[in-house]
Amino acid sequence: MIDQLRVIISGGGTGGHIYPAISIADEIMRRHPNAEILFVGAQDRMEMVKVPDAGYKIEGLWISGLNRQQMLKNLDFPFKLISSLWKARKIIKKFKPDVVIGTGGFASGPLLKMANIKKIPTLIQEQNSYPGITNKLLGKDADIICTAYDNLERFFPIDKIVKTGNPVRQDIIEISRKREEALSFYGLQNNKKTLLVLGGSLGARRINQLMEAFKDWLVEKDLQIIWQTGSLYNEEYKKYDSEFVHTHAFLNRMDLAYAAADIIISRAGAGSVSELCLVGKPVLFIPSPNVAENHQAKNAMAVADKKAALVLDEQDLAKKFEETISIILDSEEIRNEFSKNIKQLALPLATSAIVDEVEKLKKIK
Repeated sequence: MIDQLRVIISGGGTGGHIYPAISIADEIMRRHPNAEILFVGAQDRMEMVKVPDAGYKIEGLWISGLNRQQMLKNLDFPFKLISSLWKARKIIKKFKPDVVIGTGGFASGPLLKMANIKKIPTLIQEQNSYPGITNKLLGKDADIICTAYDNLERFFPIDKIVKTGNPVRQDIIEISRKREEALSFYGLQNNKKTLLVLGGSLGARRINQLMEAFKDWLVEKDLQIIWQTGSLYNEEYKKYDSEFVHTHAFLNRMDLAYAAADIIISRAGAGSVSELCLVGKPVLFIPSPNVAENHQAKNAMAVADKKAALVLDEQDLAKKFEETISIILDSEEIRNEFSKNIKQLALPLATSAIVDEVEKLKKIK
């Protein structure tokens, strides 16, 4: 039996770092209702809103990532780093954590570095197939590194790696029973295949432009479309709503969107890829080129290399989209193969496995 557990969780900047962190916190609280959890993030980023919305306390550091395009904007970086290390030290001294968890993003750097100096056990949750700079730097001193992909011993000590998968929303695990509810919820017909198009909550301009150009062709292929335009672009594209094209700024019931889908077009963020492995539908990944370390392309290729999905670069959309999507549309055999293979990559118990490792670190301490 573990006595009261005190945990600091740090990570943020994007939803891909924040939502796994919240999932881990929720599982800790489910197992240990008396646990104390504190989040640490970057003081001007989205975690400062999303974490309190989820019911947790958060402290902000004055920190940002390096700007690789405009180097002059990095002049204050040394001051931010020193300030963040100093504040991280104060937070750790006051909170006295048993374990410190980092889920990626620049805010986790100073916090986990200071935890290592103070000999407090640390765990890194690496979502991507190619780690970011922060996690690569922290990996050599971390006690446990929870990963979602194979072959990360290129970046981390092999004896510290535990393949757990990425935390995902639990309501997508049993979607097969929800198809009728899903078709009704989204106003879809039962006798047509459904294409689900995902560009993220804010939206993806190039994917929206692609759908604008090819929506009529896709409808002629006897498809109906759930098109997530994203909040930034919905005003521009909602004029295309029709009997067979359904635009949405945001999909509040992702479980039902996945349940309704027969084929999916998606970005390749780590969380999305992990969810799509669980969903088990044929996928065409269109990775965003505008992310650090080209993470999305590497995530997508890790799936495609297992003959579990197709990948199309943004620069090839105009020339190769019809040809590529037709590979999926025109062959039931290929759709079945992709579904079978992508399901084999799923790790549905990731959050539980990560918290198992947290508990081990507490016992070691």
